[in-house]
Amino acid sequence: MSLTLHSYWRATAPYRVRIGLNLKDLPYDYVGVNLLKGEQHAPDYVATKNPQHLTPALDTGDHVLTQSLAILEWLEETHPAPALLPKDAFARATVRAMATLIACDIHPLNNMRIQKALAALGVDEAGRQDWSQRWIVDGFTALEPMVAAHGRGFAFGDAPTLADCCLVPQVYSAHRYNVDLAPFPAIVAAADHANAHPAFAAAHPDRQPDAVNA
Repeated sequence: MSLTLHSYWRATAPYRVRIGLNLKDLPYDYVGVNLLKGEQHAPDYVATKNPQHLTPALDTGDHVLTQSLAILEWLEETHPAPALLPKDAFARATVRAMATLIACDIHPLNNMRIQKALAALGVDEAGRQDWSQRWIVDGFTALEPMVAAHGRGFAFGDAPTLADCCLVPQVYSAHRYNVDLAPFPAIVAAADHANAHPAFAAAHPDRQPDAVNA
């Protein structure tokens, strides 16, 4: 099986998938999709890769997968070791809750589409930053006690999970939006710990082949 990831270096959703692929030790080809230049709207990309005009898209050779959490779940099902989800049902649900809190409740409110929509409504740059900070802080306020209760180095337990695949990119985004992370020591500690892992380090935006072209 030959994997090709269509990604944008700084976007957090493909960042999650890069982490997952690296944790599973799966080699893949990288195709940059420059969101700032609108390459996600190219007719061929929309028709054959991602009808939502978004990244990521993972081409498996037989199928094209979209939506980062769905891709990570597919990786877990098709390449179960090392596991991204615990064996215990409650633990699995907790990890999924952490991941979806980030991917569904934080990230969609501060991604590029929303930023452009706010700008079109006349919201200035300072207002857009306030908007992004508000939703990141709200989400992290809910997530912090979960990580504090369940983390033992990583966001949940002592090994990387689906939660870390989502957490690290969101902390990266929080830094971009100048969010004060002092109130979230458990989140910061988990992200720092994960970033020291080679799979996370290799997935960092600055290390992607399209970063220099942004």
